Amino acid sequence: MRASASVGAEKCEGWRPAWRAGTCLVPEDGWWAMAAMEAGPVPATLAPEDAARDASEAAGAGPEAPLLPAGNRLSLHLHPGGCRRLLRLCAQQAPQLLEVDFLQLSGHEDPQLLEAALARLPWSLPRLRSLVLKGGQRREALGACLRGSLATLPASLSSLARLAHLDLSFNSLETLPACVPQMCGLNALLLSRNCLSELPAALGALPALTFLAVTHNRLQTLPPALGALSSLQRLDLSGNLLEALPPEIGGLGSLAELNLASNRLQSLPSSLAGLRALRLFILHSNLLASVPASLARLPLLTRLDLRDNQLRDVPPELLDAPFVRLQGNPLGRPPPDPPSPPGTPVVPEMPRLLLTSDRDSFAVTPQGCSVTLACGVRLQFPAGATAAPMTIRYRLWLPEPRLVPLGPHDALLSGVLELQPHGVAFQQEVGLWLLFVPPRARRCREVVVRTLSDNSWSDLETHLEQETPKSGPSSFLRPVTIQLPLPPGVTGLSLDRARLHLLHRAAPAAAWDDITAQVALELTHLYARFQVTRFSWYWLWYTTKACVGSLARKAWERLRLYRVNLIALQRRRDPEQVLLQCLPRNKVDATLRRLLERYRGPEPSDTVEMFEGEKFFAAFERGIDIDADRPDCVEGRLCFVFYSHLKNLKEVYVTTALDRRARAVRGQVSFYRGEVPEVVPEEAEAARQKRGPAALWMATLPIKLPRLQGCEGPTREPGLSLAPLNLGDAETGFLTQSNLLNVAGRLGPDWPAVALHLGLPYRELQRVRHEFRDDLDGQIRHMLFSWAERQAGQPGAVGRLVQALEQSDRRDVAEEVRAVLELGRRKYQEGIRHTSLAPGNLTSPDRLPSPSPEPAQA
Repeated sequence: MRASASVGAEKCEGWRPAWRAGTCLVPEDGWWAMAAMEAGPVPATLAPEDAARDASEAAGAGPEAPLLPAGNRLSLHLHPGGCRRLLRLCAQQAPQLLEVDFLQLSGHEDPQLLEAALARLPWSLPRLRSLVLKGGQRREALGACLRGSLATLPASLSSLARLAHLDLSFNSLETLPACVPQMCGLNALLLSRNCLSELPAALGALPALTFLAVTHNRLQTLPPALGALSSLQRLDLSGNLLEALPPEIGGLGSLAELNLASNRLQSLPSSLAGLRALRLFILHSNLLASVPASLARLPLLTRLDLRDNQLRDVPPELLDAPFVRLQGNPLGRPPPDPPSPPGTPVVPEMPRLLLTSDRDSFAVTPQGCSVTLACGVRLQFPAGATAAPMTIRYRLWLPEPRLVPLGPHDALLSGVLELQPHGVAFQQEVGLWLLFVPPRARRCREVVVRTLSDNSWSDLETHLEQETPKSGPSSFLRPVTIQLPLPPGVTGLSLDRARLHLLHRAAPAAAWDDITAQVALELTHLYARFQVTRFSWYWLWYTTKACVGSLARKAWERLRLYRVNLIALQRRRDPEQVLLQCLPRNKVDATLRRLLERYRGPEPSDTVEMFEGEKFFAAFERGIDIDADRPDCVEGRLCFVFYSHLKNLKEVYVTTALDRRARAVRGQVSFYRGEVPEVVPEEAEAARQKRGPAALWMATLPIKLPRLQGCEGPTREPGLSLAPLNLGDAETGFLTQSNLLNVAGRLGPDWPAVALHLGLPYRELQRVRHEFRDDLDGQIRHMLFSWAERQAGQPGAVGRLVQALEQSDRRDVAEEVRAVLELGRRKYQEGIRHTSLAPGNLTSPDRLPSPSPEPAQA
């Protein structure tokens, strides 16, 4: 039995020992998939999905109305038959096409239609500056992205004189189209996730190129002409098969970022010392045995990532440098074998490959290798297993029983590993280790690794090895990649790395530390990626400040950004009463289930982002207005302040000047942004302002006032007295019937406590509950209005109501009542000044006529 590395595993429900199923693939096996399971086989086959047929059917869809460009952008990658739409626009000679400078098409279109549409671009879109032809929008049955069908470009595209950005990622390009090196104005070229095995020498003739990405292809060498790109600032060649770099690469004098991760580099040329502008150099997951000491003398270098290589000795200048990362290297370890006697051939050390999650293939040479996949599976290819170098592709299928034949007492313990090409015969036995967690009941069970070959499953010789748990704090078996979104308004192509900071906080500590120089940040268009060995607190910060330590801590304490939904509902028994609420996304469903028994309305708005403490407004439109004056209503707009721990709820009565006796009134309520809190950084506020005035609008929801049936006024519920009522006096202020209705709508199940603090006997509460036992709103209104009618004309009634609300822990309603009273007193004083009555002429407030202030909603 072959020995395997001993590692630990930990489960949330309590630790249980993890196991490895180790097996050997005999040379005669033509192997397709392996899985650790229990018991015996039943024949089964897989039916792969025909992606090409789906793409053809989508491209051949029937004609639809042509989609006109919005401004200077034309995005057709998400519309079926996008090339057909573009051809129709070109045939119609739409004048809007002359202003288009951004075009996006899907790489899954029919190849002939796509070629015909691209051939028309130089004449129909002469001002085009950005062309995106990406694949990857379609997925197969198990969720993996499919490559686009784009394999070439028409030669006429070279006449696009203004083209500065070209994205051909996730397609099927095997060679670079000849028209690309002729685009002299090209600034950014993205060729990631294609099938390119080489780059043409003509690529060095692009004088304006500043960004080149050729990640996850099959490049084995680089052309020397690449060093002629004098303007190149960012070069990403990660995920390829590069074994050496040309010396001419040292001529890239403007290069600031160079990513060569996950290749097969064994050494570096000394000419890299000429990269005087280099700031970021990524070389992790290669086969480097040495690095030149001149890298430490690059004046602007802030990060050198040398993790997971074969470095046993590093120059002292790099060993002590704070910007160098050396984890995963056998530093200081002696060679595994003693030096061979003179004259005997030196047997090279077996390469060790640690594949990241974005790799789906690896190379095996006659020298052999040890491969650890991102999923934890390990393969051992001994020397002489293959007679010639070969590339093996792998894929881990989800552990679905339908993929593997299972008997009545079988259980699938691991995922299904597929290795391609199928039917390969090896010269030596290949070792395979699969991680699995045994079931709780293991009586009389046998764990086997089963393989599929020639449409039949067979068991392999299997040995079990128990993993030894690690002592100390738990950590991952291998580094885990974390992906954080970039701040709004910032993209990976436009941001300044000097302003980007990654902050980290350990669990007990309250301070945040800047660890930007200690990790390797890989930037995409929308995300920043880095690897960690255990979970903790991480925060991505983008600022113009030179020092972000105290600023970051202060903002983290006071600033939150939430994803919220806006709700507008009408009471079923009284449609004129409208409930408006702003809730975090995770609270919407539970709130709606509670409210929909008494309210009806449209679905919640789309999700929007709001800061903690941010102001926003609700404005009724299209013939609908708020029924009364409110202290929180400014120019017809209802003011809110969002706090995640509060309900952010207001109920208002609405009215309309339109004739509801003839037909119903269909209006709407729109929500707009207001001021952001002072603690929001300037960068976040500036990014929002760049979006223009349209960014102030958040959502619009419909409001409908039904047609009046048989009366001129709104219908009222039976059993509720609607006689004119003013509770209070001129000194303390008045509460009208409309105010009391609003207070009643806010009490909810807290009304019995309020009633007891108002002095109502418990027997009367029981009677109200019995009379309105199926109507909670009726219980609240009957209690409140019966108490108000008994208090009419008595001084201090309003004060007792406010005190009862506070004693019942409903200070929110008490504050609104105080605001209504203040508004009434202010209107009363304005009425006195309007009639030219000086305060000295008033002997007593009791001698004045009782005012009737305008109702104001609480």
